[in-house]
Amino acid sequence: MRNCIHLKTLIIAVLLTFTNGDEHDHIYQDDEQVVLWMNTVGPYYNQQETYIYTTLPFCLGPVSSVLHHHETIGEALQGVELTFSGIDIDFKKDAAKQSYCEIKMDEVKYQAFAYAIKNNYWYQMYMDDLPIWGSVGEKPKSEDELFIYTHKNFQIGYNGNRIVEVNLTTEDKVKIDPAVDIKLHYEVKWVPSQIKFADRFDKYLEPNFFQHRIHWFSIFNSFMMVIFLVGLVSMILMRTLRKDYARYSKEDDIDEMERDLGDEYGWKQVHGDVFRPPSYPILFSSLIGTGYQIAFVALCTIVIAIVGELYTERGSLLTTAIFVFAATGPVNGYFGGSLYSRLGGKLWIKQMVVSSFLLPALVGGTAFTINIISIYYHSARTIHIFTMLAVVCICVFVILPLNLVGTVLGRNLSGQPNYPCRVNAVPRPIPEKKWFMEPAIIAIIGGVLPFGSIFIEMYFIFTSFWAYKIYYVYGFMLLVFIILIIVTICVTIVCTYFLLNAEDYRWQWTSFLAGASTAVYVYVYSFYYFFFKTKMYGMFQTSFYFGYMALFSMALGTMCGTVSYVGSSVFVKKIYSTVKID
Repeated sequence: MRNCIHLKTLIIAVLLTFTNGDEHDHIYQDDEQVVLWMNTVGPYYNQQETYIYTTLPFCLGPVSSVLHHHETIGEALQGVELTFSGIDIDFKKDAAKQSYCEIKMDEVKYQAFAYAIKNNYWYQMYMDDLPIWGSVGEKPKSEDELFIYTHKNFQIGYNGNRIVEVNLTTEDKVKIDPAVDIKLHYEVKWVPSQIKFADRFDKYLEPNFFQHRIHWFSIFNSFMMVIFLVGLVSMILMRTLRKDYARYSKEDDIDEMERDLGDEYGWKQVHGDVFRPPSYPILFSSLIGTGYQIAFVALCTIVIAIVGELYTERGSLLTTAIFVFAATGPVNGYFGGSLYSRLGGKLWIKQMVVSSFLLPALVGGTAFTINIISIYYHSARTIHIFTMLAVVCICVFVILPLNLVGTVLGRNLSGQPNYPCRVNAVPRPIPEKKWFMEPAIIAIIGGVLPFGSIFIEMYFIFTSFWAYKIYYVYGFMLLVFIILIIVTICVTIVCTYFLLNAEDYRWQWTSFLAGASTAVYVYVYSFYYFFFKTKMYGMFQTSFYFGYMALFSMALGTMCGTVSYVGSSVFVKKIYSTVKID
């Protein structure tokens, strides 16, 4: 019966994901019940290691149970588990200090509380969608005894008929003992407030951290890097290409025998192979299609976050990203399918399936592995089987059909090759070159400057996700996103020019990997952040951190690789279309 209820809840959650509905209007009448939801508990330094509130042997109040808050799919994936506290709270009605339940202590419960107090466990609650945090207990440094906080003092601010502020003070330390029962108390004080309902989340934001001068300086520094890099690339390439064009024009004026005896070199010599299809065309085109989709998802989600302030709703950012990802399936199909067609691919259905499930398979495989560890630890982060089925249904019944539509359109509208040069039947031998001109070295070097333009922002993003801070400066993120794209394109164009000038025509994969290598530096930076900027510990938190950081890096690498390939492709077509080829 419980599974059926959970399935119904999840079906409603999926529908709510696409309708953006919400059962709360945040408007109360005098003496109307205000629900206090108990969410999760966990160690302070391991934010992602959370457990259901009732994992610790807390007792609940006597008020009859309230139906579970409808989850969005983002909440379900993030492990939001709301349990009614049973505490009687009514709108604008003060409550004097009173007991609401009693913990019947024994040795098992004592050990559970002792472990939680020693590991600095905190718990999270929600009232009218406002988060509240409290400490389980305290262990004084000078004593061996353990104390639990038994009193919750709520001070709730209201403006008209809306709740605009909730403050919790945990008080009354009591020494825990296996033989002594513990009574829990609460107190409620309602106070009028001048805070506007639209501004009630401002107290959770940290302008001093996110709008620190170093943040502004990093944006300015990255912006100056873009100006310098674009100017440098334009100057070098224009001067170099002008000399190349002059040399090739001079060679066109001499007769064929003199040309054969001359010392020909440079990127013109590979005109017959430069548009040769890359190896593994199905994988390559699928990565490009997925990269386009990730770029669209990132841009749309950032813009929606700027306009809609998604940080005010639980799981709304993840829910929005899933919805946008599903809706942009045609983008993946169009660009991936059209590229595969231009490369001469015949197995377009196979390519469409690979492109549709490439990223979901990576995410699902990583999440499944972490989920096994989460189940072992009985964490609230465990993803329920019905949530997994809902995500699979979205992939099969939404993403795949939309990808099919995009693939068909892409093959028919832009699937014909439009290269300025013919492809030779026999591949041209690639001459030997210096070690630093090898594609692998170029690919590794290509990610240095793009990473340099975003690594400060990575610190703020990591801190908001892996610590108790709410990221809200999406305007910064949008600027960094644009800067990253411009820097990646500029750097990769230079890398592609050097590679072609060394008469190596394997530029497609090289350009993609040159941009994608940015993610390698991000993942390496995540190691530094984990060991030197956090106090995380334990198998669960470590696997969770590095697993999802690997996913983040792969998605970032795919997007940057796609951007770099597209920029290089435009550059290659441009230079070969302006040279007379015999």
